[in-house]
Amino acid sequence: MIYEALSCLVDEINEHFRIRLKVSEDKVSLSAIVNQDGTIAIQGENKILLTLINIEKETVGMNNSAFSGSSLGINKSPVLTINLYVLFSAYFSNGNYPESLRFISFIIAFFQQKSAFTRVNTPRLDPEIEKLVFEMASISPEQLNNVWGSLGAKYMPSVIYKVRMLTYNNNIIREIRPVVSGVESDNNIANS
Repeated sequence: MIYEALSCLVDEINEHFRIRLKVSEDKVSLSAIVNQDGTIAIQGENKILLTLINIEKETVGMNNSAFSGSSLGINKSPVLTINLYVLFSAYFSNGNYPESLRFISFIIAFFQQKSAFTRVNTPRLDPEIEKLVFEMASISPEQLNNVWGSLGAKYMPSVIYKVRMLTYNNNIIREIRPVVSGVESDNNIANS
């Protein structure tokens, strides 16, 4: 579900850029910045990269009961709601720094205009995703330094957004247990 949410987002932003900026190529890519071996993961330059940098469990207001109220005693997986932290970074050639700043500004303006994604305003959103809400994360320079250090990359103009609440609901049934409503004694069975 994470891939579906982020790839839909990439498609939405690219479509927005095609309409507003009159560009024909995709400017946003879902990609790591650096491969595990330390090599650059990006194909080409002059792109905005969308990179997942953290997943956290949402704990506010969640009811994680493992049993449904069904008379069959169906044991379902508890609801799990997660928040994603995504990094938009401008990977532009050396002489194109001003353009990288423009595109980071375009990303911020995009989310200022559309901070919530539902199936009503985003038809291509996966049917399993009810709603995604984007909020700019406020992080300190030290935290930002730690992010870039853990990614193994040099700093690029960037912005981080918290994506609230991707829900893994209890549609996945783990087991079914029949409910025992009463015990019949041998006498009740013989009298039947």
